[in-house]
Amino acid sequence: MNPRRRALSRRALAAVAGLAIAVTVLSGCLYAAIPPETSASPAPSREPNTDGAPAGFEDLYAQTLEWTPCTGSDAGAYDCTTVTAPLDWTDPSVGTIDLAVIRRAATDGDAIGSLLTNPGGPGASGYDLIADSASFAVGTALSDAYDVIGFDPRGVGRSTAVTCLDGTAMDAYLYDIPADPRGSDGWRAELTARNEDFVAACEANSDGILPFITTDNAARDMDLLRAVLGDAKLNYLGYSYGTFLGATYAKLFPERVGRLVLDGAIDPSVSGLDVGTTQAVGFESALRAYMADCLSGRSCPFSGTVDEAMGDLATLLASVDAAPLTATDGRMLGADSLMTAIIAALYSQDSWTYLTQALAGALSGDADTAFFLADFYNGRTGAGVYQDNSTEAFRAYNCMDYPLDTSQADKDASDALIAQKAPTIAPYWDGVDVCESWPYPPTGVRERISADGAAPIVVVGTTNDPATPYAWSVSLAEQLSSGVLVTREGEGHTGYNKGSACVDSAVEAYLLEGTVPQDGLSCTS
Repeated sequence: MNPRRRALSRRALAAVAGLAIAVTVLSGCLYAAIPPETSASPAPSREPNTDGAPAGFEDLYAQTLEWTPCTGSDAGAYDCTTVTAPLDWTDPSVGTIDLAVIRRAATDGDAIGSLLTNPGGPGASGYDLIADSASFAVGTALSDAYDVIGFDPRGVGRSTAVTCLDGTAMDAYLYDIPADPRGSDGWRAELTARNEDFVAACEANSDGILPFITTDNAARDMDLLRAVLGDAKLNYLGYSYGTFLGATYAKLFPERVGRLVLDGAIDPSVSGLDVGTTQAVGFESALRAYMADCLSGRSCPFSGTVDEAMGDLATLLASVDAAPLTATDGRMLGADSLMTAIIAALYSQDSWTYLTQALAGALSGDADTAFFLADFYNGRTGAGVYQDNSTEAFRAYNCMDYPLDTSQADKDASDALIAQKAPTIAPYWDGVDVCESWPYPPTGVRERISADGAAPIVVVGTTNDPATPYAWSVSLAEQLSSGVLVTREGEGHTGYNKGSACVDSAVEAYLLEGTVPQDGLSCTS
């Protein structure tokens, strides 16, 4: 699995892309408007639940949290704390790290308990997800009944974080166009050199945490959070990569699973190469759905059949690859950044209007809207300014989680399949894997997760989800001994709080009342 596939899936593997908010110079918001928050009284602190604390870590499980009003929070609705976790869950002597935690107290004053959340990534900020709007992130009914908890996993954001390049160097890493032709030896050599510089910066600036940035460790951190929050069992809503984090928790601690909902699932048994292959096909499918919708409107810059329009889009990408467009800020828009813009808008059908604007602009030589979408995807808010470290954390987690055991024959088969089933995307899906330069060997495994003995785990899948294809949700629900599948028929990434009352009712009935949905429940958008 190469860095282009990882880079294009950075937010594809994060529900934050569909939940985040962007107030723009366009005709409104990129995704949706955040509803206003209401104030809530501070949640009462519960005593830590130290049952099952691992040997050597009892003191961390017993730590008492000190909650304070979050800086900049709205109307006192949020309080924050820092939890101390071990750097190495196999050796308490190695040292500790900090985990940033934010809490939105239940508005009804009588919380069921804590509801931990994760927006995906890996590398997206769970703190920001809740700080932006807990009710939008988890729905009003859940924020009324639970103390909603957001946290930045190890390596992410406000927690002890992976740190790599400065902003100017990150601009070059993400946006500079290689001097040599795509696919040539010189092109690959330049990408390899970029990766090596990036990795060297991560190693130099991350204070020794890189080998410990793994999903296994993050899941163990989540059990620590459960304990110090005073909960006997974990209640959890995880999106996208957050489903892998939740499934890993269930594998490690099946007896501590409370009510888990995993929305937009990753199949834990598939290889990194298979992830990239399946996503390429998924994005092509979503792009065709977008194109069919575009052609039915008046402002579409394409015409003819879907196949003809996709051919014209392929021509546009090839043209921009050969002769990049200049944006008003002086940056050059090549095919890679244009493809990133396309991917960014495919998370949600609500963003298709902005994809039309970006493609119409590119056809007329205007690169600005495409760069706006690409910047949103990359978390870039200005020249050399990034809102978070999600790019760095994404690479750190994936390089430790995915074994590098792909044969050349498998790579060739993947390339052939992508060329056949995703011909528009295929030319821009290849690259040089940054993980080949990572300074530590991966420790993760790709295997089926059954979580025998766990309470029912609800898996939500969307039929034309480009980022976490529906087949992965089906597979995870089948793997889990207690898995229950809920299907949203429709477009876009993840299913809960995306306009389907059927999905929302099923998820909320389970999290609020423990009512398990009918396995195989199918819902329209």
